[in-house]
Amino acid sequence: MLPMYAVIATGGKQLMVEEGDRVAVELLDAKSGDEVTLRPVLVVDGERVLAGRSELVGSEVRARVLGEVKGPKIVGFYYRAKTNNRRRFGHRQRYHEIEVTRISSGGEQARVHQAEGADV
Repeated sequence: MLPMYAVIATGGKQLMVEEGDRVAVELLDAKSGDEVTLRPVLVVDGERVLAGRSELVGSEVRARVLGEVKGPKIVGFYYRAKTNNRRRFGHRQRYHEIEVTRISSGGEQARVHQAEGADV
């Protein structure tokens, strides 16, 4: 049996996650300790692969916000020749660290939704 995992979309990026994974994502509109629901783009549930909008109805990825972390230090440098213009700067991006608590495929809800003939 294959493990269950999902690909989520957050902050303009996509990440592959499993239950129990800790990942750093772009800042969310949540506080430390809050439960958030993320949008799955793809869910692999044992033998099934759910990828389309109609197949993903009712599926969700739940995660708990652990706190804020900083990314790696980026050092930038501007230089203009023959003018004595130099500028050095640094930047560290802030992220939320989340722990994936639950991945649900929403299988029964999707089948009922498709049987009703609804277009998502």
